[in-house]
Amino acid sequence: MSDSNEYDAPADDADGIEAEPVEIPVGPAGDTAPGEELPYGGDDDEVRRVEAALMARIGEQSPEHRLTATRRAVELLGDPHLAYPVIHITGTNGKTSTARMTESIVRAHGLRTGLMTSPHLVSIRERIVIDGEPIEPSRFVENWDDITPILEMTDAELTAKGELPLTFFEALTVLALACFAEAPVDVAVIEVGMGGEWDSTNVVQSQVQVFTPIAIDHAKQLGNTVAEIARTKSGIIKPSSSVVTSAQVPEALAELERAAELTESTLAVEGTRFRVTSNTPAVGGQLISVQGIAGTYDDLFVPLFGAHQAHNAAVAVAAVESFLGRGSQALDEDVLSEGLANATSPGRLQPIATGPTVVVDAGHNPHGAKALADALPVAFPSGHVVGVVGILRDKDARGFVRALKDTVATFVVTQPPGERALDADEFARLVVDEVGNDRVVVEPSLAGALQEARDLADDADAEDAMVLVAGSIVMVGAVMEMVHREGGTK
Repeated sequence: MSDSNEYDAPADDADGIEAEPVEIPVGPAGDTAPGEELPYGGDDDEVRRVEAALMARIGEQSPEHRLTATRRAVELLGDPHLAYPVIHITGTNGKTSTARMTESIVRAHGLRTGLMTSPHLVSIRERIVIDGEPIEPSRFVENWDDITPILEMTDAELTAKGELPLTFFEALTVLALACFAEAPVDVAVIEVGMGGEWDSTNVVQSQVQVFTPIAIDHAKQLGNTVAEIARTKSGIIKPSSSVVTSAQVPEALAELERAAELTESTLAVEGTRFRVTSNTPAVGGQLISVQGIAGTYDDLFVPLFGAHQAHNAAVAVAAVESFLGRGSQALDEDVLSEGLANATSPGRLQPIATGPTVVVDAGHNPHGAKALADALPVAFPSGHVVGVVGILRDKDARGFVRALKDTVATFVVTQPPGERALDADEFARLVVDEVGNDRVVVEPSLAGALQEARDLADDADAEDAMVLVAGSIVMVGAVMEMVHREGGTK
């Protein structure tokens, strides 16, 4: 460890749980022998052309609080979003994992599925999934070229009225909805981009709305209190629909109850209508039992780590029960088992390399970091965790560090890719303020930070020392790509 990488600042002043050995997969997709290709085969020049066109629009983190623009675009396209039923998912943490488990369970029932999630880790095509696989490059490009004249027409109408043209996420939403109609899919599972009420995905007419835990994040866009954020998210609830929610803090639950009552919708709350009755760590994931809305399901294997994923799985089960039988018919347990066992959620407490073990997690706010801190020692018991941490400027960086300070022994502070990243030096000063100078190393280069962390883990006086990468989804994606290119091992 280089002395020049340490900060000269004054320092301020879990129980272990025994688990089964974990079989470590490597490679971003969890495969045991990653090939030379990137996940999903990489993206060709045509896919990159489409991505560049999308990226040239107003950024994803600057959403317009409107639905009229997206509604006009899909109207001009012939309303493709009305061609299939929708399960709509929002929340602060756990949205993507819950969406992916929900989609996998529905697909196991023999339905052709569409899945829209965000953001992506490596390829933009991860955001639009058809029947369990990222959309093929040719279909991605062809659908984009088909809708481009409509997007341009919508842009012209908006600018003529003095409004901004379609944003990145608005255009991407239109593309995803068109891709699902063209596939065609039997059902689409769609994750909200940000918020709910004015999010562009809220043009859909969903039959089931799902809420994962609601906490404070994106405060500038959504509000400074959990109640405000929950109120915005509750805007996805449609009249006479089925609403499923994870356990919520009282102020969030009150907003969901109010919205469900106003729309005359049914509301199933975790802990009341459904619950996790047991979860046990297992090789490659965990075994859980769930009391659902309509049935009881024992010893379901979930190939994801952490108690929070057990709760996400229970929410997914309740969502599918609500979709397939309005909550009155139990799911076939064999089909459910198959759906959950085949679920994946890349970048969520995922091991990607050995020698030393490297685990990545997309947690990027205090709530997500707390779930990570609780899950890591159960899923990957270690006597010494070296954390590669970087965060975006608009996140609660101090809250993130506080949630991890008792789990991570040494913080290697770095900087995620992109303009929104918090400067590594600035972040390091905050980390030092929380954990002390002797536990902090700074390395602005992400590649350099990963290597430094591996070296520190190798030098640690613990056979099971490991590296954890967390704090930014973009950073996690970059590390996954980096490790994949080197073959998954040091």
